[in-house]
Amino acid sequence: MSTEGASSFRYYWEDMQPGSERDLGTITASREEIIAFATQFDPQPFHLNDEAAKASVFGSLCASGWHTCAMAMRLMVTNFLHEAASLGSPGLENVQWKKPVLPNDTLRLKHTILESRPMRSKPDVGLVRTQWEMHNQHGDCVLHMEGWGMFRRRHPATESAKTD
Repeated sequence: MSTEGASSFRYYWEDMQPGSERDLGTITASREEIIAFATQFDPQPFHLNDEAAKASVFGSLCASGWHTCAMAMRLMVTNFLHEAASLGSPGLENVQWKKPVLPNDTLRLKHTILESRPMRSKPDVGLVRTQWEMHNQHGDCVLHMEGWGMFRRRHPATESAKTD
């Protein structure tokens, strides 16, 4: 794997120790943004229309869970991944939408490292399992996700030192 441009990264796999936490800031979704996202990606009535939303289990217009995930991803990229040697993600283990996100809710994202290990097949890549929790302005958890990220290693293992 090329290390071109690697000197611009602040965070590598070695910097992500289990138990470490990061506050990744806040984002607020307006009513217009909730409807625009839902119109394009999740056009269920309770994401699009106030009257339909009132008659739903949510009782009012609310953001799509996928919109909530997208807002979390935005905070993650803007406030962490732009400075990290990120190589993407092989996927998520768990996504839970705990409470509806309402228009003008301000959401804060907390990122916690759960575990970290070298990637068996690539000595220059480390895997990091993380927990993402997003809370609204009232302190209620609205999103809980766990998943894996791949990060370039600052000091790649040699072939003989790989852990399998």
